Amino acid sequence: MEQLVELAERFLSEAPACDDWSLRLVEEDSDHLEVRQGVVEPGALVVSLGAMVTVVKGGGIGYGATSDLSLAGLRAAAERAAQWARVHARLGLFDAGIYPRTTTRMDYHSPVLEPWGGMSVTSKLALLHELNQALAIDPRIVDWSAWLTQRRVAQLLVTSDGGRVSQIFDSVHPGLLAVANAGNQTQHRHGGGSDWPQQGGLERLAAVHLQDDARRLAEEALALLDAPDCPDDTRDLILLPSQMALQIHESIGHPLELDRILGDERNYAGTSFVTPGMFGRYRYGSELLDVTFDPTIPGELASMVADDLGIPARREYLIRRGILERPLGGPLSQARAGLPGTANTRASSWDRPPIDRMGNINLEPVEGSLADLIARVERGILMDTNRSWSIDDSRNKFQFGCELGRLIENGELKGLVRNPGYRGISAEFWRSLDGVGGPETLEIRGVTNCGKGEPNQSVYVGHASPPCLFRDVTVFGGGE
Repeated sequence: MEQLVELAERFLSEAPACDDWSLRLVEEDSDHLEVRQGVVEPGALVVSLGAMVTVVKGGGIGYGATSDLSLAGLRAAAERAAQWARVHARLGLFDAGIYPRTTTRMDYHSPVLEPWGGMSVTSKLALLHELNQALAIDPRIVDWSAWLTQRRVAQLLVTSDGGRVSQIFDSVHPGLLAVANAGNQTQHRHGGGSDWPQQGGLERLAAVHLQDDARRLAEEALALLDAPDCPDDTRDLILLPSQMALQIHESIGHPLELDRILGDERNYAGTSFVTPGMFGRYRYGSELLDVTFDPTIPGELASMVADDLGIPARREYLIRRGILERPLGGPLSQARAGLPGTANTRASSWDRPPIDRMGNINLEPVEGSLADLIARVERGILMDTNRSWSIDDSRNKFQFGCELGRLIENGELKGLVRNPGYRGISAEFWRSLDGVGGPETLEIRGVTNCGKGEPNQSVYVGHASPPCLFRDVTVFGGGE
């Protein structure tokens, strides 16, 4: 962060003459270690450092990005931004006078108990080898892998109005994979934190129960080889938090992005079935559906004090008691749409401008245990861990596949079923929500590959949820 502060001070002496400007400096480093089938895979070490200059002038807005952080390089980026601002002033869809200005001065650092550097590479690889041995329990386990991924992003935003926001995001993301095969039947099981990313340090390794998970995953992959296919039927459905994360992401998070609702993503990632007139009155789900944008949860993947425009981040209800209240839109989209929003304007790197993104999108707990939900089901299926997903370009009709299913009969868990899947339409599906676990069942999970925008941007997104019960859902099986 000291290097970023020095660069910002250097820029201040040469700040461009304009109505408003900001400088966002981003330094990122990541490390990936993996052992597959007992063999160390090539490592992946990434280092990135650069700056984005934003200029507002004469009704236009422009961006200039550079990895040349000399004074001349920053000056050239500001000049390019000013050139694009002049183009936007002539051709833009809106007057950049609505672009937000900020005087926010805040700091943030992810909670880290055990730094990544506190464990040697030799010890990390020894752990991954140990996990490989725990996965390879049977000749029918034909592929197995264990990995550790570390990522640190340090960024500093300074603005012409005196704003200064510094944030450091640390995450350690472990994972395990076991693949079993018999004849033409292949089954995968992921775990060990692979669908459980959070901010933090090496303390995450104990939190995700790596050693215990390794043997469990291998045993489940083997058991699925002999399990029957999931039935094709209409049944009650219980989704564990591992699958709820993606269900929330695809059928609530993406449809509520305000720039998508305004049509900005139409030619790339699609539009949304949600329209501006729905907010404040549309029944998105049952009265049990409470969904929040919450950047305040310690350790959740997109927790922060401010977004990349310097707007202070705070908890907001998106859906309350099933009624749609608020979109995921930063101040620029809010001004364009005349709707309230959230502090969710984010960029994936120094060479991308901030756009409306998901942050932490959480389904709030209600009451009861997983056993309580199961006891309420006469004929149903419990599904765990996403395997595949498909959703239409208005983020409405969807189909998901999971890695593992369990039959529920007369309030009791029964045998495994393989290749379980389900489909539905967003509003109908969420209106069928009939049970939400209590606070003790809440799991903080997330997604590390949320893509959007042209040019594409991939960001980290947090999702917390209890297990949930849905009534009369179309379920199906099949496939390898």
